[in-house]
Amino acid sequence: MYTVTREIHFCYGHRLLNHKGMCRHLHGHNGKLEITLYADTLDRLGMVRDFEEIKEIVQSWVNQVLDHNMILCKGDPVIPMLEHLGERHHVIRENPTAEVISRMVFDYAVSKGLPVKEVKLWEGPKSCATYEAG
Repeated sequence: MYTVTREIHFCYGHRLLNHKGMCRHLHGHNGKLEITLYADTLDRLGMVRDFEEIKEIVQSWVNQVLDHNMILCKGDPVIPMLEHLGERHHVIRENPTAEVISRMVFDYAVSKGLPVKEVKLWEGPKSCATYEAG
């Protein structure tokens, strides 16, 4: 099997409801996504997929939905204040953990026809979460 991986960098904020540690507070990360695609055979150009195509498909969605956005769980009491202030935010059903965000990116890329093997989200230089094809 062949694989290619494209990195995408973005900044985001979040907090984890009911977390006992510091992550219960609003905070931000300089995230790095690693999106790995796979193929058993290469295309006519000898590629799994062109790196630019991966960037065009996934980066535009990341820029629109995740980059410089506060990602929050539905029901977070800070949401009405952000709406009142016109602040950028994205609401999801679950706590916006690195695991959940990596799955969101995976699902989006698959919905666009990309043969995704895994998506890894680095919240910082020492911590990452991975969602992969089961």
